[in-house]
Amino acid sequence: MDRLSATFTALADPTRRAILARLARGETSVGELAQPFDISGPAISRHLRVLERAGLIERRAQAQWRFCRLRGEPMREASQWLERYRALWEESLDRLVEYLEPKPRRRRRRR
Repeated sequence: MDRLSATFTALADPTRRAILARLARGETSVGELAQPFDISGPAISRHLRVLERAGLIERRAQAQWRFCRLRGEPMREASQWLERYRALWEESLDRLVEYLEPKPRRRRRRR
Protein backbone atom coordinates (compact mmCIF):
# COMPACT_ATOMS: atom_id res chain seq x y z
CA MET A 1 0.00 0.00 0.00
CA ASP A 2 1.36 3.44 -0.89
CA ARG A 3 1.88 6.01 1.87
CA LEU A 4 -1.08 8.22 0.94
CA SER A 5 -3.44 5.22 0.99
CA ALA A 6 -1.99 4.11 4.33
CA THR A 7 -2.55 7.61 5.72
CA PHE A 8 -6.20 7.74 4.67
CA THR A 9 -6.75 4.18 5.92
CA ALA A 10 -5.31 5.14 9.30
CA LEU A 11 -7.41 8.31 9.45
CA ALA A 12 -10.61 6.39 8.67
CA ASP A 13 -10.89 5.13 12.25
CA PRO A 14 -12.20 7.50 14.96
CA THR A 15 -10.02 5.95 17.68
CA ARG A 16 -6.89 6.54 15.62
CA ARG A 17 -7.97 10.11 14.90
CA ALA A 18 -8.45 10.67 18.64
CA ILE A 19 -4.97 9.25 19.31
CA LEU A 20 -3.50 11.64 16.74
CA ALA A 21 -5.40 14.56 18.30
CA ARG A 22 -3.86 13.73 21.68
CA LEU A 23 -0.38 13.40 20.17
CA ALA A 24 -0.78 16.82 18.54
CA ARG A 25 -0.32 18.21 22.08
CA GLY A 26 3.01 16.41 22.44
CA GLU A 27 4.75 13.10 23.04
CA THR A 28 3.10 10.80 25.55
CA SER A 29 3.30 7.26 26.86
CA VAL A 30 1.26 4.42 25.39
CA GLY A 31 -0.42 4.00 28.79
CA GLU A 32 -1.59 7.62 28.80
CA LEU A 33 -2.81 7.27 25.21
CA ALA A 34 -4.87 4.23 26.15
CA GLN A 35 -6.58 5.78 29.21
CA PRO A 36 -9.53 7.53 27.54
CA PHE A 37 -10.52 4.47 25.50
CA ASP A 38 -12.63 1.58 26.70
CA ILE A 39 -10.62 -0.97 24.69
CA SER A 40 -7.96 -3.52 25.54
CA GLY A 41 -4.21 -2.95 25.54
CA PRO A 42 -3.76 -5.22 22.50
CA ALA A 43 -6.41 -3.20 20.63
CA ILE A 44 -4.54 0.05 21.37
CA SER A 45 -1.33 -1.63 20.19
CA ARG A 46 -3.01 -2.58 16.90
CA HIS A 47 -4.16 1.01 16.39
CA LEU A 48 -0.64 2.27 17.10
CA ARG A 49 0.82 -0.22 14.61
CA VAL A 50 -1.52 1.06 11.88
CA LEU A 51 -0.53 4.66 12.67
CA GLU A 52 3.15 3.74 12.73
CA ARG A 53 2.99 1.85 9.41
CA ALA A 54 1.34 4.89 7.86
CA GLY A 55 4.23 6.98 9.17
CA LEU A 56 1.89 9.15 11.26
CA ILE A 57 3.61 8.36 14.57
CA GLU A 58 6.97 7.26 15.90
CA ARG A 59 7.36 4.97 18.89
CA ARG A 60 10.36 4.75 21.18
CA ALA A 61 11.23 2.81 24.29
CA GLN A 62 12.78 4.22 27.43
CA ALA A 63 13.39 1.53 30.05
CA GLN A 64 10.00 -0.17 30.54
CA TRP A 65 8.04 2.77 29.11
CA ARG A 66 6.88 3.17 25.52
CA PHE A 67 6.35 6.65 24.10
CA CYS A 68 4.69 7.92 20.93
CA ARG A 69 4.97 11.17 19.06
CA LEU A 70 3.28 12.61 16.00
CA ARG A 71 5.02 12.82 12.62
CA GLY A 72 3.71 15.58 10.36
CA GLU A 73 4.94 14.65 6.88
CA PRO A 74 2.22 12.10 5.97
CA MET A 75 -0.51 14.53 7.09
CA ARG A 76 1.10 17.29 5.02
CA GLU A 77 1.11 14.99 1.97
CA ALA A 78 -2.58 14.14 2.51
CA SER A 79 -3.44 17.82 2.90
CA GLN A 80 -1.58 18.71 -0.30
CA TRP A 81 -3.38 15.93 -2.18
CA LEU A 82 -6.77 17.16 -0.95
CA GLU A 83 -5.89 20.78 -1.74
CA ARG A 84 -5.31 19.91 -5.40
CA TYR A 85 -8.93 18.82 -5.67
CA ARG A 86 -10.48 21.51 -3.47
CA ALA A 87 -10.70 24.09 -6.25
CA LEU A 88 -12.26 21.54 -8.59
CA TRP A 89 -14.85 20.53 -5.98
CA GLU A 90 -15.67 24.13 -5.14
CA GLU A 91 -16.08 25.01 -8.81
CA SER A 92 -18.34 22.01 -9.36
CA LEU A 93 -20.45 22.88 -6.32
CA ASP A 94 -20.72 26.51 -7.43
CA ARG A 95 -22.02 25.34 -10.82
CA LEU A 96 -24.52 23.04 -9.11
CA VAL A 97 -25.80 25.85 -6.90
CA GLU A 98 -26.12 28.10 -9.93
CA TYR A 99 -28.05 25.40 -11.76
CA LEU A 100 -30.38 24.75 -8.83
CA GLU A 101 -31.13 28.35 -7.91
CA PRO A 102 -34.42 29.59 -9.30
CA LYS A 103 -34.05 31.95 -12.24
CA PRO A 104 -35.81 35.29 -12.09
CA ARG A 105 -38.91 35.28 -14.27
CA ARG A 106 -39.13 37.67 -17.11
CA ARG A 107 -42.18 39.86 -17.15
CA ARG A 108 -44.26 39.46 -20.22
CA ARG A 109 -45.14 42.55 -22.11
CA ARG A 110 -48.76 43.17 -22.69
CA ARG A 111 -49.72 44.16 -26.15
